[in-house]
Amino acid sequence: MPEDAAAQYPYRECPVFHSVRNWLDAYFRGDPYAPDFSMKLQGTPFQMQVWEILKTIPCGQVRTYGDIAREIAALAGMEKMSAQAVGQAVGRNPISIIVPCHRVVGAGGKLTGYAAGLEKKIWLLQHEGWLE
Repeated sequence: MPEDAAAQYPYRECPVFHSVRNWLDAYFRGDPYAPDFSMKLQGTPFQMQVWEILKTIPCGQVRTYGDIAREIAALAGMEKMSAQAVGQAVGRNPISIIVPCHRVVGAGGKLTGYAAGLEKKIWLLQHEGWLE
């Protein structure tokens, strides 16, 4: 960080940082639990709806973009919803891992893109035991 930026944004301990650090430590130790801190995500109403669904996917399990699209369509009383639109919302998730967008796969379990790179998605799914 440039020196002037460091002066402009001084370090200060924030309680949520401690909670997030503890959650990440547990996750990478292989002892995941539901985050116990609040998240104030900002996005469109559709993105927020998709991200809320992502937060319900248990560790070690996956859902497809189509599954999520069908769930949203049913909630809205629509006949269908675009899985591609869901994919775009998933890709705009601002806090991956905590809002587990890596747990969303293509039809038939096909591994598709991940903002941090497909190799990281593969690693995370292996870490969670979904992939060998």
